[in-house]
Amino acid sequence: MSPAIRIQDLTKHFGPLAAVSKLSLEVPTGTFLGLLGRNGAGKSTLIKMITGLMNPSSGTIEVLGQDVSSGSLDIKRRIGVMSEGTALLEGLTAAQYLRFIGRLHGLADELIDERRKELFEVLELAPAARTIIADYSYGMQKKTALCAALLHGPELLLLDEPFEGIDPITVKVVKDLLLGLSRKGTTLVLTSHALDLVEKLCPVLAIMNEGKLVASGSLEELKSEHGQNMTLEELFLELMGGGRSGELSW
Repeated sequence: MSPAIRIQDLTKHFGPLAAVSKLSLEVPTGTFLGLLGRNGAGKSTLIKMITGLMNPSSGTIEVLGQDVSSGSLDIKRRIGVMSEGTALLEGLTAAQYLRFIGRLHGLADELIDERRKELFEVLELAPAARTIIADYSYGMQKKTALCAALLHGPELLLLDEPFEGIDPITVKVVKDLLLGLSRKGTTLVLTSHALDLVEKLCPVLAIMNEGKLVASGSLEELKSEHGQNMTLEELFLELMGGGRSGELSW
């Protein structure tokens, strides 16, 4: 079986800045990968290139056995994306937005409504029927974006900061939902700065710094290389070179 994602020598330049630099990575089918890095490490840029939203400067990306540069709609039909921010059509209600997304994926209206009802129940998302997305709280918008990413039953799910701005109860629900998808064989790629959540969810990690892949493998493998008794936070800090003191002069 070919990997869900195969990346070879991937580079993305923005002027003189290399947001991603000569990155190579394979994500086996069915993996739950935690993609980590500081702000500006290149994680979101990498996800945008994997999904075909951004073209690389050089290198290749294969997703679900197909070259992303082909522009194949088949790839897009088989993946789900929750991008940074929410990127929603804010003049619609959540129900209208999911009907729109479902139709883009070729789903029948009856199936869209059936899945929407289940997603709303699981995520406790029950906005007033006429309230548009622009008037939702940030947490409700995040849950709407997650519903849209899951609606068509993707084989590959890419989630950029899915836990940002949601309450602790919803965090638990989303954790259970993602673990359930992983058990069913869905390939998941998750970025998050909540290292304690990543440590509990993701058995495989890829860690970026300044556009480069600095470590990848299972948490156990990385701990054996850097310190068996380390937490993920301690491992991350070591790979990033520690950090400055957080104290002020006054």
